[in-house]
Parts: sequence; C-alpha cells; structure tokens
Amino acid sequence: MGMSEVLRSIKTAEQDAEKRLSEAQEKASSIVADARRQSTELVQSAADESVSLTQKILDDARAKAQGEADKVKAQGAKEVDGIESNSSSNQDKAVQMVVDALTSA
Repeated sequence: MGMSEVLRSIKTAEQDAEKRLSEAQEKASSIVADARRQSTELVQSAADESVSLTQKILDDARAKAQGEADKVKAQGAKEVDGIESNSSSNQDKAVQMVVDALTSA
C-alpha cells in the first residue's frame, strides 16, 4: 500500500468518524429534546391532577359543611318552634295570672 492510499484511508476514516460523531450529537440532541418534552408534559399532567384533586377536596368539604349547616338550621328551626309553642301556652297562663291578680285586688 502506497503513501497516497494510506492517507486516503486515514482521510476516509476521519470522515466516517466525523459523520458518526455528527449523527451521535444529533441523536443526543433529539434524546434531550424528547426528555424535556416528556418532562414538561409530566409536570403539566401533575399540575392538572393536583388542581383536579384540590377541587374535589374543596367540593367535598363544601358539601360536608353544607350538610352540617342544614342540620344546625333544622335543629334551630325545631327549637324555635318549641319556644313558640311554649310561649303561646305560657302566654295564656300569664294572662290568666294577670286577670286573677286584678280581680282579687
């Protein structure tokens, strides 16, 4: 093998190496871009899921609070009805006491 053939084979080997290096860099860039895209999608998905879960927790808490408020309201209405009923019967007794006090005086 002559000197020119050796130099040509070295030059061919260098070109092949540069081509492989370029392809490897492109592949590495593609892998990094895909990883960034997947990372962004994962973060967005986690954020969406977090918002959804937070909304569900708030809705559940509101429903529970509304249920408790309705119970308190019903109990209060029941007590008011009881007070009104007692005051009505006590009013009749009070009137009778006043009438008795005035007639006996």
